[in-house]
Amino acid sequence: MNTRPIVMKFGGELIEDASALKTVVAAIAGIVNGAAGAVRPALVIVHGGGREIDAALKVAGIERRQVDGLRITDQATLDVVVAVLAGTVNTRFVAALNAAGVRGVGLTGADARCGVSEHAPAHRSVDGGTVDLGRVGIPSGQSDTRLLATLVSDGFVPVVASIGAGEDGQLFNVNADTFAGHLAARLGARRLVVAGSTPGVLGEAAATVPLLESSAVAQMVASGTATAGMVAKLRACEHALAGGVDDVLIVDGRDRSAIELAAAGGVPKAATRLVATATPTATEAPAAMPARERDSAMRAMASASGGGAPRESKK
Repeated sequence: MNTRPIVMKFGGELIEDASALKTVVAAIAGIVNGAAGAVRPALVIVHGGGREIDAALKVAGIERRQVDGLRITDQATLDVVVAVLAGTVNTRFVAALNAAGVRGVGLTGADARCGVSEHAPAHRSVDGGTVDLGRVGIPSGQSDTRLLATLVSDGFVPVVASIGAGEDGQLFNVNADTFAGHLAARLGARRLVVAGSTPGVLGEAAATVPLLESSAVAQMVASGTATAGMVAKLRACEHALAGGVDDVLIVDGRDRSAIELAAAGGVPKAATRLVATATPTATEAPAAMPARERDSAMRAMASASGGGAPRESKK
């Protein structure tokens, strides 16, 4: 087993739907229980669950409030978020993994201080206003990932729901992309794989952009091209790369072969690879991304993610 783990983040849409969950579980089982003699990568999994949270809020009669695709989380909403992510979604995911022969262990960021978080600052909306997001947190440098490292070294697969906890024990709703990028950096992961319902970052004619370097990501954010939900995803990629992660792959989590290839160190054809300094292969596009193509990519990705916010960022 490789000592540097791979962190894999799965969007809620991939584990809330029975068919998609079956594909994800089969892929993870194939990675963990690979062919005899094969090098099996150590895995740490992070997940969201936005759709089921929305459904639970509706049943509870709690209004879903958002700004720029980000969920405003009051205490009542947080109670639902915790119940759905840590209870329903995480437990179902872990049970399915264990049934497939994967030694999954369900956790949240509250366990063993692996997701110590701080209150997120007020959000500056696109209309210029300032909005308090409530019980929304961002991971801090005080997180302790030794439990995750111990589980991985003993052959277990941690499955972490994106809930953080403050130093005072108060819980936070944490964006799943942000949480995954933070854990990847803290664990010294060799790769972060972000699996969702799109085949990477899409450019003109809905074609996948094969390669982006961190400088292009920074330009997207600084120019305002990236919307709020996409900023969280891109910032998570930046954080992971700055923290020493070799590369980040954004892949189509509905494709079992893409998940397995990403875990094996390869790059699926329909995926976007993000690196700190571009080193294109023969099948990858040049590192520098023209402004027109960059803007087109962000517009297409935002449209594919439902108005610019990944489902899991809406928790």
